[in-house]
Amino acid sequence: MSEKAIQKPVQLYFSCNIVVETRVQNQSKFSQISYTKQMNNLQQIKLEKLCYSGQKCQRIPEALVKLYGAKVQSLDLSYNELVTLKGLEGFPLLKELVLDNNQLSDSLVLPYLPHLHTLSLNKNNITDIESLVVKIRHNLPALTYLSLLGNKACPNQLSNIDNDDEDYQRYRYYVLHHLPSLKFLDSNKVREWEKGEARRRGQFMKIVRPNISNISENVRNNAISNSFTPLPKSIRNPDDFRGAYGKCRYRYNGKHSEGNRFISNSDL
Repeated sequence: MSEKAIQKPVQLYFSCNIVVETRVQNQSKFSQISYTKQMNNLQQIKLEKLCYSGQKCQRIPEALVKLYGAKVQSLDLSYNELVTLKGLEGFPLLKELVLDNNQLSDSLVLPYLPHLHTLSLNKNNITDIESLVVKIRHNLPALTYLSLLGNKACPNQLSNIDNDDEDYQRYRYYVLHHLPSLKFLDSNKVREWEKGEARRRGQFMKIVRPNISNISENVRNNAISNSFTPLPKSIRNPDDFRGAYGKCRYRYNGKHSEGNRFISNSDL
């Protein structure tokens, strides 16, 4: 084998730490983040992964978007306090996005990211699976890996001990019906038989549980409505029994009246 045949392109990696200044309530905050660069043949420099985790930020810092948005392909924003994804549209090349352990809710807005294939939203405050799959279907066309563990929208025992395996399986059917391109859902690979079941009956598998607040409101309204009655109060008095046991003051003359024969004229 010749020397030319065994030569391979040189790939070098190095990691760096940088300090980013962000302003929260007119106060400067300096955060250290890390990123990894790849150098191909010592000529092409490409930023691959940006990690900004554990900084207690509620939104994506503008400095990250301006400095690295056009270069980053993998972004880790886990263990923050994110309540919005504003600024994420500034990362058009993203392929991987990790948003675990934040405060994201059903109001989150997903920008259009055509290259994103991995999205991790574990341990957030997402409850509406129907709304989420619609956003993903419209804005993340290349997604193949999705993880929602620890959210109420994912009904397993991590989110509620009352959930069982059947609840979780129905949830998988529902998600796979609307997102058929997924290869992994949560921590499990999507099987062929699951795809078949999802196509056949997944649209009917949405799990709906009663809202506790609505139940309490209905009970309260029923209690109020039951306190009113069209009957006079005197009839509801236990001492007032004349209506049940007194003499009848009216006589029915119908031929089928069996009780009239026990009433004499002197009694009327």
